[in-house]
Amino acid sequence: MLHLTSIISFLLRGPGALRSRTARLAVLALAATGAAFLVWSAVIHLELWDDGYSGISVIGPLFLAQGIGSIVLAVAIVAFRRLALLAAGAVTGAATAVGLLLTVHVGLFGYRESLAVPYATLSLAVEFTAAFVLLLATAVLALAAPARAAGSTSRQYPKPARVA
Repeated sequence: MLHLTSIISFLLRGPGALRSRTARLAVLALAATGAAFLVWSAVIHLELWDDGYSGISVIGPLFLAQGIGSIVLAVAIVAFRRLALLAAGAVTGAATAVGLLLTVHVGLFGYRESLAVPYATLSLAVEFTAAFVLLLATAVLALAAPARAAGSTSRQYPKPARVA
């Protein structure tokens, strides 16, 4: 049975909890790369917001929120490198890209977009790349073997049977 404390401990797992040095370095590299892609996505959204999207009802404030929120999340990912933050970054990248695709294909909040507008295809590439890289970091951090507890040995041998 899972306890709340073990779930929270898992979500707060950082690369220092991993046994493998290679896994720790992979998480660090992937987290930094994914965070950079989140910042790139944020810059695109902030530029578009400044270039006129700020006047579009609902969409304008969402562009501003995405820009600011992605930068804050990227800084938190680099600073803390916790499983929950990596997963949140992956979801943010994917959700932002899916939001654009929804706006293009069905419309969103009464607004319809085209992939022919400036930055649309670049934005999709950047956001899906951020999602993929941060999902990889999340998977490595979640699935890699944890470090041994202090004082434990690599093998546990059974105690010898007593001879009567």
